[in-house]
Order: sequence, then structure tokens, then C-alpha cells
Amino acid sequence: MEQRIQNWLSYEKLDEELAAELRKIKDDDRELKERFHQHLAFGTGGLRGVRGAGTNRMNIYTVRRAAEGVARFLESEGAIAKEKGVAIAYDSRHHSRLYAENAALTLAAHGIRTYLFDELRPTPELSFAVRNLGAAAGIVITASHNPPEYNGFKVYAADGGQITPATAEAIQAHMEDIENELLIPVMEWEEAKAKGLLQELGEDMDEKYLSYLSGLTLFPSDFEEAKRQLRIVYTPLHGTGLKPVTAILNKMGFENVTVVPEQAEPDPQFSTVQSPNPEEKKAFTHALRLAEKINADMVMGTDPDADRVGVVVRDQTGEFQVLTGNQLGALLLYYILQRRQEMGKLPANGAMVKTIVTSELGRAIADSFGVKTFDTLTGFKFIGEKITEFEQTGSHTFLFGYEESYGYLIGGEVRDKDAVQACMMAAEMTAYYKTQNKTLYDQLVTLWERYGYFMEDLLSLTMKGIEGMEKIRAMMKQVRENLPKQLGGRMVTSVEDYLSSRKTLWVNDGNHVREDVLTLPRADVVRVHLEGGSWFAVRPSGTEPKIKFYFGVREGSLEEAKNRLDSLKQAVTEWMGI
Repeated sequence: MEQRIQNWLSYEKLDEELAAELRKIKDDDRELKERFHQHLAFGTGGLRGVRGAGTNRMNIYTVRRAAEGVARFLESEGAIAKEKGVAIAYDSRHHSRLYAENAALTLAAHGIRTYLFDELRPTPELSFAVRNLGAAAGIVITASHNPPEYNGFKVYAADGGQITPATAEAIQAHMEDIENELLIPVMEWEEAKAKGLLQELGEDMDEKYLSYLSGLTLFPSDFEEAKRQLRIVYTPLHGTGLKPVTAILNKMGFENVTVVPEQAEPDPQFSTVQSPNPEEKKAFTHALRLAEKINADMVMGTDPDADRVGVVVRDQTGEFQVLTGNQLGALLLYYILQRRQEMGKLPANGAMVKTIVTSELGRAIADSFGVKTFDTLTGFKFIGEKITEFEQTGSHTFLFGYEESYGYLIGGEVRDKDAVQACMMAAEMTAYYKTQNKTLYDQLVTLWERYGYFMEDLLSLTMKGIEGMEKIRAMMKQVRENLPKQLGGRMVTSVEDYLSSRKTLWVNDGNHVREDVLTLPRADVVRVHLEGGSWFAVRPSGTEPKIKFYFGVREGSLEEAKNRLDSLKQAVTEWMGI
């Protein structure tokens, strides 16, 4: 650590903004330790962290270090990978364009061709572009829905999905061979352009992306008037969604779309919201005010890199209700399978993919249509891996993938969650049910009545810094070593520990029965099942200083489900001392 601090303090060519920041803290040992005790961790999602000076911060030098790792990895793959090149996109955050350029010019210094978008674009379009260009990899500069002080560096593989853990480890190994991130060579912009190593992407790729999305429609052609009548309020929450979402809605015949004016333009401070996260109801404050004013049917909001979307619809009393990620996922899944069945396009080998912390309602719906459910670890990269596996083996036809954290995918030419296509399908679905005099909430009630009252919740605790990491480790240890035999009046029936790849099953008196082997990759996740179909799971976030508790229940009525969920949450939080 001391050597890293000295390298930065003595480097005469240090970026002036970072140098000024470093001068202010050079005598603060605690702050220096926080910023230099490690290099910003590179995981399967790439980098994500607070912007600032230091090796444990997001800045041009940590970006160059990551890009250098990617470059060395591609070189190890051979000349063809270098020629195929890397597509690069970025969002509306502070320094995103700067970081994207630095990544491109670091790659160019290795003779690797890059395709850099000419302005901000959503993450899913980057995934699409990688596949469309036949690129060897992709990079997107984003911190998704994190607060404004964050930024990140995500890496995509040639299939358009986020890199696998094995690839991430290989890139990390190359990064660890770098002695000094300040001395990584970068090519000049004009030289890279002149050598054909830097090409810009623009409207041509936009059109290809939107054309592909429009082909995903399942809407009956004789119901077009319903699209025109549907009143939609949309907010991009100051991010990348404005152009692609409004473009696809317009292309598909939704003429009555009103954008929240205060949140339309890119703003790296996300100044109208506490958090640019559509998972949080407060993010819809401006949108709901506008929706009430114009008597809208629905509200949609996308996060800064437009891979997540939240939807708000009217309930049976006319009041707006924010759908959870699990609820919207179930609605989309049922609509897609129902329409495909009606159209005679439901394949015999159909597959739906969800994560292990996503509601079991999706499985019940898929089962009723004869569609197989595949579970993956948390993170859309694992859903993308499954799609690639289906493509390679021909074993199944991908129909839908989703996770509880507001991520959905309908078409596999994108290999990450895609809020643009999800907005299109959510609007289409709402218009379809409106022709039957039903709201999306009415349809949700119909699903509950048919499949059971599933209800879920999430408790997310932020624990920053070194002390926070230690607390998170201690909490995971408690879950693994001190689990009681019952919680909230329900006996524990089984425990899945994905770090040890072990599933332990119990009988009613709490005695140990047997152990099974879990087949999913190892991950720091524990999932506990209780009598009656209730469950909870605990995992540290892979991208933020958080530990997350997921809860799920299934009961015979809405009231019973709410009560059971409250009871489970209370029991777990009391046991954990939260």
C-alpha cells in the first residue's frame, strides 16, 4: 500500500483533478488507507466504485488498468480476437465518456480495434452491438442505478453476455501483473483514428437494434387502436433510455407517450431523485404527479443505463400501484406464453430462466404451459450463459428470462437485461389487456387466483468501507453456523449453501437427514426453505457495499401472504440482530 501511495504522490503527470484531490488528503492516514489498501476489485461484473483518486477508486488509471487486463487477455486469445475488436458504450454519469475513451485508447495501444459509440447508449444496445459486429468483447462504462458518485467498467464476452467467472479471473490475473497503473501506455486519439483502430458507432446500430426489438411483438394486428389510446408516462431518470425507449414505442404505434420533462435530459447528478433506481417508489414521484394530471394508464421508468425498468399501473380502485420486479416478471412471462400458445408459436422445448432469489410464481406459470424453468445464480450474466448453452446444444428454446431486481429479457439477440424491449412488451401487454377491460393489476390478481398468492420482499443493508466488509462477513458466518431450527413458527426444511455447493435437508423435528450436491457454480449465497413454501436467502452484493436478504412466501389469500411475509421478515431480522 505504501508503494502505491508514493507512486501516486510522486507522479508528475497525474491528472490534475485527481492530483488536487490527493493533495487534500495526503496527511489523512485513514482516508489514504481506504483509497489505497487495495486495487478496486475486479469481479464478474468488472469494476464498480466511487470516483476519486486512489487505486480503490474509479478514475482514468483504474480504467486503464482494467482495459490493459482485457487487452492482454485478448492477446492471449490470438490475432483473430484483436482483429474482431471491442465495442464500447457509456452512460450519462460523471466522466463516463472520458473513461470510455481511455479504455479505447488503451486497447488501441495493443493494436486492438475498438468501436466506440458516438454518444451515450443503453447497456443492452452494447450487448446487441457486440453480437451484431461479431466483436471479441464489449465494455460499457456505467454504475447502473448506483448513486451519482459511482461509476463502473463492465466487460462483455463475444456472445454479448457479461463475462463468465473464469474469464474474469483470467483478466484479473493479467491486471495483477501490472506493476504501476500510472504508466500504462495509451495511444493518441488521432493516431488511433488514422490507423483504423478507433471507429465510431451511431444511428446505423440504433436502427438495427430497434428493428430487432420490433420483431419481438406478439400483439394482434387488429388491436392497433388500443395502442394508440394507451396513455403512457415515461421517465428515463436522467439516463440513457430517452431516445431508444421513445423510439421503439413510437415505432410500435404507441402515440400517446408523455416524457417527464424534469427527468428527460442526461444529468450525472440525477438531481431530481434521491436514487436513480426504479426499484424505489420515490424515483417515480415526478412521473406519478404527471400521470395523475393527464390520467395516464401506466408509468414506466428506466435506470441510468436502461437495463432495468419499473412499471406502475392502476389497481381496481384506480390508484397507482408500483409493481415489484417479481410481479412484472410474472405478468410478462404469462403474456408471452399465452400469446405464443394462441399464435401456435409455443415450442415443445421452451425454457424460462430465472435466478434463485426470484419468485417461484414464474415456475408455476411456466409449468402450466409445459415450459421448463431453469434456475441460475443471482446476476443476469448467468441467464445469458444459459441462453448461449441452449443455442450451442439445441436442447431448449429460450422464451423469457428475468430476475427480481427489475431485469427482463424477451429476445436472445441481447444477452443482458434490457429495459428497452421490456418497456415495449410491458406497453404492448397493457394495451392487450385493456382490450379486455382489464388493467395489469387486474391480470396480476387473476394470476394469484390461479397459481397462489406469492409475495416477496427485499431488505438491503448498506455497510461501507473496511468495517462494513467485516460486518458483512460476520453476518454470513452467522447464517451458516447459527441457523435456528425454526423461524416465525415454521420449521426449516432445507438449507442451500452455494459457497460449499451443499444442500442440507431436515425432517420436521429438526434432525439432519441428508446432504445433496448443488450443481450451480459456487457463490456466497445461502437459501433457507421453511414449511409451507416460505423461504429466504442472504447474499452480499457483488457490485455495492451491501448485504441483501430476500424473502418469499406462498399462501391461499393476499392477506395471509402479507401476514406470513411480515412474520418471516420479523423472525429473520430479530435472529440476525438487525
